[in-house]
Amino acid sequence: MTDARAQPAISPTFDQKLDALLDVIYPDHDRAGLKHDILAAFWPEGSHRRRRARMPGTALWSERDTVVITYGSTIEDGQHKPLDLLRHFLETWLKDAINGVHILPFFPFTSDDGFAVTDYRAVNSNLGDWTDIARIGADFKLMSDLVLNHVSSQSVWFNEYRQGHPPYDRFFVEASPDDDLDSVTRPRTSPLLRRVDTAMGERHVWCTFSHDQVDLEFRNPEVLLEFLRVMRLHIDQGVRILRLDAVAFLWKEIGTSCIHLPQTHAVVRLMRLLLDYAQEPVVLLTETNVPNAENLSYFGNRNEAHAIYNFSLPPLILNALLCGTSKHLNQWQMAMPPAQLGCAYLNFSASHDGIGMRGVEGIIPDDEADAMIDAVRSFGGLVSMRSTPGGGQRPYEINITFFDAMKGTVAGADGWQFERFLCSQTIVMALEGIPAFYIHSLLATPNDHTGVEKTGVNRAINRHRWHYPDLVERLHDPESDQSRVLTEMKRRIKIRRAQKAFHPNATQFTMQLGEALFGFWRQSLDRDQSVFAIHNVTDTEVRIPAVSLNLIGGDAWIDLLTGERLDEMAGDTAPDTPPSGGAEITFAPYQCRWISNRGGGI
Repeated sequence: MTDARAQPAISPTFDQKLDALLDVIYPDHDRAGLKHDILAAFWPEGSHRRRRARMPGTALWSERDTVVITYGSTIEDGQHKPLDLLRHFLETWLKDAINGVHILPFFPFTSDDGFAVTDYRAVNSNLGDWTDIARIGADFKLMSDLVLNHVSSQSVWFNEYRQGHPPYDRFFVEASPDDDLDSVTRPRTSPLLRRVDTAMGERHVWCTFSHDQVDLEFRNPEVLLEFLRVMRLHIDQGVRILRLDAVAFLWKEIGTSCIHLPQTHAVVRLMRLLLDYAQEPVVLLTETNVPNAENLSYFGNRNEAHAIYNFSLPPLILNALLCGTSKHLNQWQMAMPPAQLGCAYLNFSASHDGIGMRGVEGIIPDDEADAMIDAVRSFGGLVSMRSTPGGGQRPYEINITFFDAMKGTVAGADGWQFERFLCSQTIVMALEGIPAFYIHSLLATPNDHTGVEKTGVNRAINRHRWHYPDLVERLHDPESDQSRVLTEMKRRIKIRRAQKAFHPNATQFTMQLGEALFGFWRQSLDRDQSVFAIHNVTDTEVRIPAVSLNLIGGDAWIDLLTGERLDEMAGDTAPDTPPSGGAEITFAPYQCRWISNRGGGI
């Protein structure tokens, strides 16, 4: 008699997986009809799905991948379409180093710089059209936003809702001011509900972010189907990374926190399932600015997001460089699990939203966070708050360009801004994951206080619009901040992308080198290359014994960033031999070293 336990497990089929997800999301709906509608939405007539799912692995990204984050309108000249100018900038200044671009919401909108969308199927005519988007997608891995939690209060969808026209009459979350909403997690301090007059009478609609951004009702499957059609449109236009904006808030249940609910995770798993069977290789990225453990949950069991934003990283890097200690960065990194097979972190230091503080709740003590905030304010930065259950407020994000955040330390401004900034960005490049750089970091953009005054929005400080001729002039001036930063950033990115040890899933171990240094060891998937990535986070010179790196004898160790051999770094060590007991490696203030036994250099 055959032992049933010895039989190989049979993986669930596509239909079985979809059935299980619909049991969680829509248990009371017609299963067969809903499955038919889902398939028709994502694979319309003339298209079809893969026979087998794309298996989790490391093929969707490599060490050659780097992403730039930008608005479609960041570069303008008053004559040409901004998307044309963006494409020209990408092709002229970045293509030799960066191969991915995230164009922040490029749809018609009414507020929040694109995140209050009026039409998901159109490109904002002030930027260009779908042809311009597709041209960029032909030369770069293109990321677009699926702003699926809310829509503009001036959209066709909401206007149809107010008039009571099906199916939009059930497209938005309604609640009563008398409902128990005290437990709802909020990223803003504005009132949660907005009173509106409709053909059905007075209603109160749910607005997680602002009263111009009305939350969509995903308990109505027609809403999900609409977004699956939008996903298909984006993929057909060349999008290869889909960013799920504010997805953590997607499902609402009165009496709960309304964040990370099981149905939300099931919706993400459903989208991942469809992409696993899509002919096109598309990466699903979740944007969840929440405490670290909650953020990690969006990997699921290798069945939710392919990639998640590493939201704890920006404030931890800021803390390390403002306070001159890697203590919290080290502790956090030691506790971070490697991304599961088929998953990856998206590493960044700055974004269009500022430096979120939720990712370090429980990691950086409040008094240190307050000291960071005081320092940033002294460098011209601002702070945005969020409401907490019970009526309190806590810092939600720091608003400042990352270049200006590096003007000094908690002790005040100093002369190390350039070196300190490059150290911050080099950490992003070296860590396990895919590096992403906000365009204003690449361009050393200073704080835009004029933008804040014009809009009354703190985030405008980091959303400057460059006049293209002025930007080009600065990039051609080797003494300008813009030229110096972009030149050195590109040099380091190009070195990085030639190292197999910097594959997003290559092995990583945190090193214990004292609080002045943040160091970790990376090893390529084939175990051939090792890189010791070490970063001085202080404004003083630091020396460490060369033997502390456990360098393998017989290999020709070299600092990829400077071209120095081991004997040159360690002083008395002969080439290609282990360092002697007294040999030391020196790190100048904010110097970074990538010490490797393989790989090309500069």
